[in-house]
Amino acid sequence: MPFPLPDSHALPGSRRVTRSVLKPVRVLGFWTAVALPFLHIPLLLTGLDGASDTFAFLALFVLNVLALLVGHPHGEA
Repeated sequence: MPFPLPDSHALPGSRRVTRSVLKPVRVLGFWTAVALPFLHIPLLLTGLDGASDTFAFLALFVLNVLALLVGHPHGEA
């Protein structure tokens, strides 16, 4: 049964690859979290009359929270 390698034996460059993948994801999450609240405005101005409007509002809210969580570390070094 194979055992996982400790971090000192990680593949060369794997941390660099991880950072290069995470950075664009964090940038996208950050800017999505900035832009999504503007989509709430038309829904709130027209009212949440039907179930589809309420669902759309809640779905946008959940997406915004997820984008905040993903994009929060964007400005950190």
